[in-house]
Amino acid sequence: MTDHLAATRASYDAVAANYTEFVSGLLEGNPMMRAVLGAFAELVDGPVVEVGCGPGHITKYLASVGARIHGIDLAPRMVEIARAAYPELRFEVGSMTDLDLPDGELGGLVAWYSIHHVPPAELPGVFAGFHRVLSEGGRLLIGGHAGEEDHYRPSQGYGGEAVSFETFIQPVDRIVALVRDAGFTITAQLVEPGVKPGRSYLSLFAQKE
Repeated sequence: MTDHLAATRASYDAVAANYTEFVSGLLEGNPMMRAVLGAFAELVDGPVVEVGCGPGHITKYLASVGARIHGIDLAPRMVEIARAAYPELRFEVGSMTDLDLPDGELGGLVAWYSIHHVPPAELPGVFAGFHRVLSEGGRLLIGGHAGEEDHYRPSQGYGGEAVSFETFIQPVDRIVALVRDAGFTITAQLVEPGVKPGRSYLSLFAQKE
């Protein structure tokens, strides 16, 4: 495991309980997010995986609107919380940088607010991995932070715990280009203003060619 993956894993293990509390109720207060996820669930055909699923709340929501989905997260503590909260669903420890899934197995893949922890140089490989595990015509949904290029390493996480993960903000056009270069057709994108100047929230729909 690379140093940045180890740091991300340890950091999210440390903040898992407080992060779970932070995202509790997030979907209920965000109709745009529910609409995006609901549209994906209607479009997708076949089994779905959410990579970087955290405590499982997005996986659970997608399951509730019809997706046949399971979750994968880098942090074992996050997976423990997800399994306890949603015992009817499947959650596994794993990394989006090295998906342990057969080629062409999935009808859909969701990366929801998770790719910002991947160094930019590794994103082409990650998106190529997404393409590999999707079936022909399979659907990809990426949700996340975008905007002016930025790279920072916070010292504290949710609840004040010490963390050492890195965050990489990329422009929307660069993310779109990388997804397209990995062999996807972009089918829709939604860009909403972020809380900070120069930041936005990106929802990107793509389909495997």
